[in-house]
Amino acid sequence: TRKPDNTAFKQQRLPAWQPILTAGTVLPAFFIIGLIFIPIGIGIFVTSNNIREYEIDYTGTEPSSPCNKCLNVSWDSTPPCTCTINFTLEQSFESNVFMYYGLSNFYQNHRRYVKSRDDSQLNGDNSSLLNPSKECEPYRTNEDKPIAPCGAIANSMFNDTLELYRIDNDTRTPITLIKKGIAWWTDKNVKFRNPTGDGNNLTALFQGTTKPVNWPKPVYMLDSEPDNNGFINEDFIVWMRTAALPTFRKLYRLIERKNNLQPTLQAGKYSLDIAYNYPVHSFDGRKRMILSTISWMGGKNPFLGIAYITVGSICFFLGVVLLFIHHKYGNRNTSADIPN
Repeated sequence: TRKPDNTAFKQQRLPAWQPILTAGTVLPAFFIIGLIFIPIGIGIFVTSNNIREYEIDYTGTEPSSPCNKCLNVSWDSTPPCTCTINFTLEQSFESNVFMYYGLSNFYQNHRRYVKSRDDSQLNGDNSSLLNPSKECEPYRTNEDKPIAPCGAIANSMFNDTLELYRIDNDTRTPITLIKKGIAWWTDKNVKFRNPTGDGNNLTALFQGTTKPVNWPKPVYMLDSEPDNNGFINEDFIVWMRTAALPTFRKLYRLIERKNNLQPTLQAGKYSLDIAYNYPVHSFDGRKRMILSTISWMGGKNPFLGIAYITVGSICFFLGVVLLFIHHKYGNRNTSADIPN
């Protein structure tokens, strides 16, 4: 009565295929993988190394740093502490340049931190605007008013201001930094929306709410341009996409190439003006400004090329070792003479 049904599955009669690993199949596979992966890895590695990148750490922990005076700044420092760092670009940046800010020892991947937001509120839902999700606690309300935007992610938004100047014969010429086009299209046009109503009067739309605790001004004053203000401010959108690792960079500004005959940033002297508002010294964090070009594979990242070269080299080496073993021992007579 407990006999399994007479089916192909229960009686294990399903058709099956099992590869037979022989020298004729394994050796070519190792050599082919090696010959394909090594050139790909070299190409990716060379492409990554051709990307121009310049990084400045402006945390100010060193006593000689111009930003050392701002090290213990608080969120609500008025006026903000300012510092200037002069630097020299040894090589020109030919194509479009991307300016990033980088943070270290900042764990945006903490579970409670990642959950501390209200996506319905950020999507423009009016009911969620005045009644944020409980996930935002303890940054849900302040002085009996709902916080917009609520949550720990928004409350800790990066708010340093970076300005770049070229120095030529002691004359400082500002570099045009583009603040639009830095966020993902889906974030800007789908996930983040301002509350419904009179779109030209954000003050009225956010009436009855209050700013996050650490913000110096409310969300409807992030920018003077209506299409980059409120929840659709691109600096805010970029910050709200949390990083997976404690050391990360986020896109801050774009520097577009205006003349094909001249590089975007010529080699020479530059200065970086910083409105130092964002405190990181309390948790041993660090702050950086990064200038970088990109290629068809994105930003500078030698890991992928090294990984391809390593895997390809290991496969090629194993192929040689196995070929030697097969050549030396593969044709050996395996029959055994049984003594009388």
